[in-house]
Amino acid sequence: MTEPVDAAPDAALVSEWRSLLARHAAATCALDRELGERFGLGMSEFEVLERLREHEEQAEPGQSLKPRVQDLACTVHLSQSALSRLIGRLEKAGLVVRAMCELDRRGIYVQLTEEGRARYREAQPVHREILARTLGEA
Repeated sequence: MTEPVDAAPDAALVSEWRSLLARHAAATCALDRELGERFGLGMSEFEVLERLREHEEQAEPGQSLKPRVQDLACTVHLSQSALSRLIGRLEKAGLVVRAMCELDRRGIYVQLTEEGRARYREAQPVHREILARTLGEA
């Protein structure tokens, strides 16, 4: 015979998981809706612009301002192919430019354009307001 299982710890864990999923869904939907309507950006597009801006701000003197696509893929939680398609859309919109890596022809660098920086600066306060509204109630 098997021992009876105490369901209370499992119920609490499952409840916490479902709460996390609900908060994530609320934030994701609000970000996609409001950033899309106001700035023509999805949540993932904004995240790429933000990561590129952070890379520029944190670059040491003499360090490239352009991260490689494969480095971005790790930080934005997208596959490399999904990120490449997203970067293509951002490039078509004039928000980023791509360039081949001179040392490794397989590598592709990505850099914000002035228009990309401006769009990021405009959208960033709205992004933070949505995060505060949807996640600040922890």
